[in-house]
Amino acid sequence: MESVQTAFWVVALLVILALAFDFMNGFHDAANSIATVVSTGVLKPAQAVLFAAFFNVIAIFIFHLSVAATVGKGIVEPGIVDTHVVFGALVGAITWNVLTWYYGIPSSSSHALIGGISGAVIAKAGTGALIGAGILKTLLFIFVSPLLGFLLGSLMMVLVAWVFRGFRPSRIDKWFRRLQLVSAGAYSLGHGGNDAQKTIGIIWMLLLATGYAAAEDKAPPSWTVVSCYLAIGLGTMFGGWRIVKTMGQRITKLKPVGGFCAETGGAITLFLATGLGIPVSTTHTITGAIVGVGSTKRASAVRWGVAGNIVWAWVLTIPASAFVAGLAYWLSLLIY
Repeated sequence: MESVQTAFWVVALLVILALAFDFMNGFHDAANSIATVVSTGVLKPAQAVLFAAFFNVIAIFIFHLSVAATVGKGIVEPGIVDTHVVFGALVGAITWNVLTWYYGIPSSSSHALIGGISGAVIAKAGTGALIGAGILKTLLFIFVSPLLGFLLGSLMMVLVAWVFRGFRPSRIDKWFRRLQLVSAGAYSLGHGGNDAQKTIGIIWMLLLATGYAAAEDKAPPSWTVVSCYLAIGLGTMFGGWRIVKTMGQRITKLKPVGGFCAETGGAITLFLATGLGIPVSTTHTITGAIVGVGSTKRASAVRWGVAGNIVWAWVLTIPASAFVAGLAYWLSLLIY
């Protein structure tokens, strides 16, 4: 364990870096929450980001800190983490987020962080320092969350089509423009609840490693919880507009009824994963739900080439962020 006295300035800078990642997470993943309501014309972009940010922040009152506990204590063996590992993890995750934001690719901030943690830990102590159960359930949900989003999104679309058969399309459109506000709010709530906790988890990991938190503590300090929820909300307010177009229109054309079904299917998936303490990708989840909705019309309604490019980004996220994190870990040893 590092000396509390000598590590204070390093810890403070790393907390700021973690909050910067959290802000970038909200900025990068804002598209997941608002793409459908913006693309269907239910809300204007400025209205949508404020709406999503509000629900991101109030998630603090809804969800237990199960995901934070998984990230903070369930991925790396005790005694392995130090400030160099946390630095490497954050640099790896932030680098991948910036690159994918710049090119408009909806990749996962969550898996960039998990990849960053894994890469830095492996650089220090090898794969044996990772906790298999925590890594396994995270990797498993790379596939489960989009598939579950796909299934729930498509089932919602089929159910709605059956219930509202015979109604005039203009009437359905009017109703679902209002209902989409409910579904978008629910999805933003799930986004804030799952994603903010990942940053809470890595700050908790840092505090445990440097002696600012005790191993027997069942929850992280309150200031970490509040600051992380506020940071992700602020990030969402600024929005990641490069990704909105990809999510909202390039995969498939959405109407309010389709947006409602995609967001509802995605929200159910996020609520379930957060309750189970599993850090999932909100990007994977909503993409799966959007593809599920589009596929209920006809297979050609989905632009599979765009979806395929997104999947490649998913595949590369963990190894790419892990590689950068490993390099950053070694660099940090030379810096301090």
